[in-house]
Amino acid sequence: MIQKIGRYIMIVTACSLILGMTVGCGSKEEKAKTAKPVIAPGPAETTAAPAAVPTAVQEAAPVAAFPAVHPAVPEKKADAAGVAVEVDGVKMTKAQLNTELQKRLAMLKGQIPADKLEHAKAEIRKGLVDEFVMSTLLNKEVAAKKVTATEKEIAAVMEEMKSQLPAGVTMDELIKKNRIDVAKMRDDIGMNIKINKLIEKALGGKIKITDKETADFYEKNKDKFTKPETVHARHILVSRAPADTEKNLTDKKAKAEDLRKKLLGGADFADLAAKNSDCPSKQAGGDLGTFARGQMVKPFEDAAFSQEKNAIGPVVETDFGFHIIQVLDHQASQVVKLDTDTKQRINTYLESEKRKSAFDGIVKGLKAAANIVVYGK
Repeated sequence: MIQKIGRYIMIVTACSLILGMTVGCGSKEEKAKTAKPVIAPGPAETTAAPAAVPTAVQEAAPVAAFPAVHPAVPEKKADAAGVAVEVDGVKMTKAQLNTELQKRLAMLKGQIPADKLEHAKAEIRKGLVDEFVMSTLLNKEVAAKKVTATEKEIAAVMEEMKSQLPAGVTMDELIKKNRIDVAKMRDDIGMNIKINKLIEKALGGKIKITDKETADFYEKNKDKFTKPETVHARHILVSRAPADTEKNLTDKKAKAEDLRKKLLGGADFADLAAKNSDCPSKQAGGDLGTFARGQMVKPFEDAAFSQEKNAIGPVVETDFGFHIIQVLDHQASQVVKLDTDTKQRINTYLESEKRKSAFDGIVKGLKAAANIVVYGK
């Protein structure tokens, strides 16, 4: 839950907003995922400011997240009693803060347990105050240094975002479905470009990662470059139901045993799966793809990882029913080589870390020089 709350607090730039919206598919019982080495790139070179990289490094989105950076409007008539936070004379009223809080809560409707609601509100409220402070300081800084973002630069980011959308999903569909304010989205993109320019200036220009830095990171983090042991398998499922009696289960197991005998007798696995399996994978001949340990229920996993390649294994019972499994491939765990692709991913990650460090330094300096007052909760 905290991760979900944090996502709505921090990932509010247009890039992350678009790429993080509802575009995925629903999970299926025992759906397998292709295992990948666990090292991930950081953000794109110039489209956004850096995001913190998780300790458990994984495949990351191609565009980074960055705190909201919208222009703050001074409230000249507001007194301290009605002000939530003030930054160098620029104020956010309690009413404005509450309005934003309600918007965030609406986005999380149904995702926060009742007993966690008050804690969630406090966390979101704190995040909104932090956003206001940071956005006010950064807007002031880019204005003072006359940093700009051209229409061409904004358009380039928009195109990059479009290229990262899943097949069959259009930008217009996402914007409509998620009620995105396009003008605000473009403002967010422009602001991120400006901040990126501040970062590059602080770093003395474009970031360059040396071969030594890449090699050193690889040697010190080989545990992050390990492909886990994987199995490529297919199966036929005779599913069980909550209302099944002992006789039903006995009959279903017998059906599974009969199907297994047909396979041992030379029947085509894909054809038999398509006609008899109760798993959605029957549309692919029972193929579950490649998966690592921890992605299947334990009895299924134990059987799949212990079976001989191409053998028709014994019937396996799980909470889903009775399975006949065939392992098509079995790959041992291995360390990913420091090839061109791995080097690129390391370099992107290291660039992200340098950007993040520079950004943190900029914000720290701006906060130290500013007059920031937070009034109550």
